[in-house]
Amino acid sequence: MMALGFKIRDLVNPRQKIVKEIGLKAGFHVLDFGCGPGGYILPVSLAIGASGKLYALDAYPLAIEMVKKIIAKNGLTNVETVFSDSSAGFAAESLDVVLLYDIFHDLPDQNVVLKDLHRVLKPTGVLSFSDHHLKEYEITSKVTGTGLFNLKSKGKYTYAFTKKP
Repeated sequence: MMALGFKIRDLVNPRQKIVKEIGLKAGFHVLDFGCGPGGYILPVSLAIGASGKLYALDAYPLAIEMVKKIIAKNGLTNVETVFSDSSAGFAAESLDVVLLYDIFHDLPDQNVVLKDLHRVLKPTGVLSFSDHHLKEYEITSKVTGTGLFNLKSKGKYTYAFTKKP
């Protein structure tokens, strides 16, 4: 049922528009934290090209299976699934962009996740954030309130936060 809801959402608001707003470039290493059924997999994979890498991370086996089907159906070679609820397995300063979309409100310990995402982002990395369950002031205060990120910009679909040193 949830997957059907995401398909309807993607028809109304195509993921390509959101991905374009992020400013991804060929060769970027991207983490889709809480990737769900994979709505961003194809557009991100295409944006970062063969020289890039997309890690689709989710704690739900069904979500990972759905992403694997997208990978197989589209012959994507730059996408890797990660069955986990944490980015702890990634090296420090190894990612250009982290997508944190519509999952933040569900996280049991938001500050722990933000701290770990800060750790894995490169010094010039961007945390691309969206959560339709939260109001703008909640998003900005929760993310910047950790002292780890600055608000870089607010787009039509996402907030971009830069990593504080």
